[in-house]
Amino acid sequence: MSDVQAVIIGGGAMGVSLLYHLVKSGWYDCVLVEKNDLTHGSTWHAAGLCTHFAHNPTIQELRATSVRLYRDILPQETGQSCGFHRSGAMRVTRNPERMDEFRHVAGLSEFTGYPLEIIDRARIAELHPLAKLDGLLGGIFEPDDGHVDPSLATNAMGQVAVRHGAVIQRYNPVHAIRREGDRWIVETARGTLSAVHLVNAAGTWGFEIGRMMGVNVPSVPVLHQYLVTDTIPEIAARQKAGAPELPIIRDPEESWYLRQERDGFILGPYERQAQVWSVDGVPPAFGAELMPPDLERVEHIIEMAMARVPAIGNGGVKTVINGPITFTPDANPLIGPAHGVPNAWLLTGSSMGVMEGGGAGKFLAHWMTHGAPLMDALAVDPRRFGAWADRDYRVAKAIECFGLQFGVHYPFEERPAARNVRMSALHDLMVERGAVMGAPHASERPNWFSTKPQDVTQDSFRRTNWFEAVAREIDAVQNRVALADLSVFSKFEVSGADTLRFLDCLGANRPPKPGRVGLTHVLTPAGGVASEFTIAVLSEGHAYLTSAAASEEMDLDVLTARASGYDVKIINQTDALSVIGLMGPRSIDVLRSISDDDFGSWLSVQSMNIAGVSARVLRVSYVGELGFELHLPRADAARVFLALESAGKPFSIGHYGAYAANSMRLEKGYRAWGYDLTTERSPLENGLAPLVKTEGREFIGRDAMLAKPRPWDMVLLTIDTAEDIEPFYSHAVFAGGKPVGVVTSGAYCHRVKQSLALAFLRDAEARTGLTVKMLGREFTARILGAAPYDAANGRMKV
Repeated sequence: MSDVQAVIIGGGAMGVSLLYHLVKSGWYDCVLVEKNDLTHGSTWHAAGLCTHFAHNPTIQELRATSVRLYRDILPQETGQSCGFHRSGAMRVTRNPERMDEFRHVAGLSEFTGYPLEIIDRARIAELHPLAKLDGLLGGIFEPDDGHVDPSLATNAMGQVAVRHGAVIQRYNPVHAIRREGDRWIVETARGTLSAVHLVNAAGTWGFEIGRMMGVNVPSVPVLHQYLVTDTIPEIAARQKAGAPELPIIRDPEESWYLRQERDGFILGPYERQAQVWSVDGVPPAFGAELMPPDLERVEHIIEMAMARVPAIGNGGVKTVINGPITFTPDANPLIGPAHGVPNAWLLTGSSMGVMEGGGAGKFLAHWMTHGAPLMDALAVDPRRFGAWADRDYRVAKAIECFGLQFGVHYPFEERPAARNVRMSALHDLMVERGAVMGAPHASERPNWFSTKPQDVTQDSFRRTNWFEAVAREIDAVQNRVALADLSVFSKFEVSGADTLRFLDCLGANRPPKPGRVGLTHVLTPAGGVASEFTIAVLSEGHAYLTSAAASEEMDLDVLTARASGYDVKIINQTDALSVIGLMGPRSIDVLRSISDDDFGSWLSVQSMNIAGVSARVLRVSYVGELGFELHLPRADAARVFLALESAGKPFSIGHYGAYAANSMRLEKGYRAWGYDLTTERSPLENGLAPLVKTEGREFIGRDAMLAKPRPWDMVLLTIDTAEDIEPFYSHAVFAGGKPVGVVTSGAYCHRVKQSLALAFLRDAEARTGLTVKMLGREFTARILGAAPYDAANGRMKV
């Protein structure tokens, strides 16, 4: 048996990139095992497109890092080209909503440093003279995009890794995986490996390797076709005249991409109804094989592409590639720790393995070697999916994602596939009252309440159909009383003799005293915010923690890992308990009419009898009004909700959803985990110094937080917006014509009648003359010195 630091399973672009970056980080004792040869699976038949276009800064950085690696770094290290062509790329559209999407991505890219150009019809004609302009409004141009030879790039990374001492074992399939003590035992055809770390980078086989590891990997192979043409006379003529390579062109409305391949084209269509393949297990003998062509499935898309670029029809079809690529339920890769299993990592599930592989390997290598990711990992962390992402869910979502590969990604998008997977005990009552539902972490919750039967959200980058409904909900919360279903919270019980000692070492803040409620932020080893917990201490040996819906698996992992060595027990109560929010100045009157118990003071927790049901009541409010959270067994939730609703009728009780809550919390300057609070920034950079208590305390990330330079500063902005444009996230902030920050969350706030946004500024001197660019327009912004709504918290303390 060979002892190594890490075993990587899978020799595609992702796995080999990780091996390369691990040795670059000083982990030389690593082995990559591959059942066939490098690139077999999906890498070898990839079209090799590389782009900087992305809606998320982390995804964009993965892609930009890949470009730098393939274009510059690997050729310098190996003395050989990776076949990278800096052709540039454009996306064209006839859809006004798509132009808004392009403007939003271009704005974000100004902040990240990868500027993209919004283009008009004349510029499209200049860049791609073979394209017709019929019906087009414009597009976006990505000057540094291109394409790479996937095999050359992958083998170049492998060559450098082996040169530094890593081992690549080709034609060595994995037969079994088990855990022995603190080691991973990997049985292969050539022998047994013992490793501290195990990485599933198996791509097409990621699901099967996940089963061996005891990990759910929610990825599905989907067949994707593209065709390669023979010589196109127009391209041959351009080459003869010395013209540059044509840029890649994508028409997302028609769902195809087109790039020059020597003197011909590669045309890649994405049909709306995907064809999944080998969902329950890829055939063991499958390697570098392809499926038979099935062009009838995409014939209509090919015809649309030929109408846009007629030259396509002047060359015959030389080759048709029809092979599997993997899709996750949200089309983002799985990069990070596997849930509930120590030192197990995922680097798989990417439908853009070559495009993202170079950066993905660097991202995970840093996480493994430093204990924290380079950037915010929420978009790629595998633990964004739970056990609920079963076969039916992953198949339905993979089909949806493939069909919407070129879909418009709206800021409040709620896609329809695989819904009603996790429903609270109040779900049907919410729908009966007009709730338009969302599904964070697959948990159905009201986004807003409509007065029209079967109403739906009209997606847009601008003010949409829920604006007035949210105003009504906020009015009820501010002036009367309103109910909310808050059951999506993640919920954990901590009990045992060491409960208070454990909580004191858990995060940046001290735990509250028994009977009180507090907030703490758990840090990464690098000092960033890993988790945010509301802590209710019930007694010296019992506490109750709640956190964001999407953080359930991540927070359970954090609590479990940090509890090592303490006499405490952690129980996940997320599905067992319901939470009812009762908010507004008449909330005490409602409770008083159905309970004789004491209501407690602000930030207190007590057990109350409400309509004959024992409930754990936290006097806390995320919306800036007097309010209560009622935590109670799922079976009792509907009964208590109806009792509260009945008791609230004399006060004209209403209901509110997540969109209203988001607007109200911004008026208080409250940060939201996953948007404003991420692993990239510390609580001090987030403006949360009052919640940081370091004196006489030791906790993970403490020293890194204190030693970390603090160029970043979170501020609350008021923005002078236009009537139909409101902030949401990822807008660039400018000062003196230069990008100095980025919006992390925003909304129109009805109580103060202002558009507000939380933003990070990276320039300590940039405090005046600020603007925020939204959808291509700059709007004046000012920093607020205090929360614009009830800064002294008087309304919550009544």
